Amino acid sequence: MATQLTVKAVEGVPLVVPGDDLAGLLISALESQGLRLSKDDILVMSQKVVSKAEGRLLDLSSLNPSAMAIKLARETGKEPRHVEAILRESAEVVRRKPGVIVVEHRLGHVLANAGIDRSNVDGAGASDTVLLLPKDPDASATLLKERFDAHWNTDTGVIIADSVGRAWRLGTVGIAIGAAGVSALDDRRYEPDLFGRPLETTVTGHADAIATAATLVMGEGAEATPAAVVSGVKRGRATPAQSIVRPKSEDMFR
Repeated sequence: MATQLTVKAVEGVPLVVPGDDLAGLLISALESQGLRLSKDDILVMSQKVVSKAEGRLLDLSSLNPSAMAIKLARETGKEPRHVEAILRESAEVVRRKPGVIVVEHRLGHVLANAGIDRSNVDGAGASDTVLLLPKDPDASATLLKERFDAHWNTDTGVIIADSVGRAWRLGTVGIAIGAAGVSALDDRRYEPDLFGRPLETTVTGHADAIATAATLVMGEGAEATPAAVVSGVKRGRATPAQSIVRPKSEDMFR
């Protein structure tokens, strides 16, 4: 366990547009702050900058809503093309109520509106442009890690974070939807507790906890700090963020 960690926002990252060299932009921003990544660091970045660099923008006006999208739009008060985009990114509609559709995303995450977002998308207020999640966040994290490792001749960790709500609590928290060089889960089962009894069920969301810490300095609005360096946390044996997703067979609420 870490006894001390530091979380430092990466400043000076310009607005990202499709086709940008995201790794290059982050390297430049880090070096302008006198920072370089090492094996003791984990670079956490927002899903939005990854999606933007990968061109995951969608013009809703290009969609033709299906009968299901039209039906859900009536039930929720949402725009039919927006609903169509949600359905195309989803494997299952889990719940719906006015203003929100909770789905199982094609990546397995259960979240509102398939993670489709208009916030911090340039021009979204004057158009029908929305931003989708990356196609394969773990693969995106791996490619970014390879660039950072090659540039600094090191072995660092990378997490792609997104903000989601929780079914039983208000407010959003950061979670890891992509990871490379970091243990997604920390399985503490069978370790002794304070009194020598073996832990029976303790598996911590290691990458999610790191993502949450980073979002405290990255912000959620107009802060324009889409990345942070977390130092002092043991990275553990690398596993993908996809391994955090609970199998549906173990989901007690669906």
